[in-house]
Amino acid sequence: MESMQSFLPLLAVLAGYLVGSLSFAVIVSHVMGLSDPRTFGSKNPGATNVLRSGSKAAAILTLLLDAAKGGLPVVLVKWFGPAYGLGDGTLALVGLAAFLGHVFPVFFRFSGGKGVATALGVLLGFSGWLGLATALVWLLMAVVFRYSSLASITAALLVPVVYVLGDGGLWVMSKSVALSVAVMSLVLLYRHAENINRLVKGTESKLGKKSSPVAHAHAHGHAKHGHRHPPHADQNPQSKNDPA
Repeated sequence: MESMQSFLPLLAVLAGYLVGSLSFAVIVSHVMGLSDPRTFGSKNPGATNVLRSGSKAAAILTLLLDAAKGGLPVVLVKWFGPAYGLGDGTLALVGLAAFLGHVFPVFFRFSGGKGVATALGVLLGFSGWLGLATALVWLLMAVVFRYSSLASITAALLVPVVYVLGDGGLWVMSKSVALSVAVMSLVLLYRHAENINRLVKGTESKLGKKSSPVAHAHAHGHAKHGHRHPPHADQNPQSKNDPA
């Protein structure tokens, strides 16, 4: 029995990674008869790129499922883990594993999304208040500056600070969780390296910026024939501005 309990943390972390490896951008698009998001736009399997398929419902569903796959494993360990000897260390590793599963999914040749939605789900699992604070930072930056990438980068930079400063107030800080949050933040910054470069150069696309007239003409021409194709990367100025 003791040997089984010592093996449970590894099983929990592995399960978290496998759940995180479910790329819902690809799965939802396939189920709804849409083009594979890895073949158009930024080629990033995330909710933002799914939105470019023209289906808001698919994008929202992808966003919710990507967040859920980060939060659910964490919540399950938080609720049921203590009875099996799973503490904060396992909780932190399961959350990190789910996040890394999205970024490096074993089911999709380790080529995944940027991880913003899944990271938010993990944070909500750690603490609802922490997740809400992070979401508010993202929303504030997005509304004020109109750059989704800048909002994601700012949230990634601030969330470890917010977690430490909130200790003893809205939550009790765990060193293991703090380390997990810091690693996720570093990975998010790494995944947004190209966006950071474009922000510095002033070439990053803003939220709500319409695609080029060429793209509209292309889409309108296909609509006459009853076809619906996703925009090509070279026709969409937002093609690489994906926060998820």
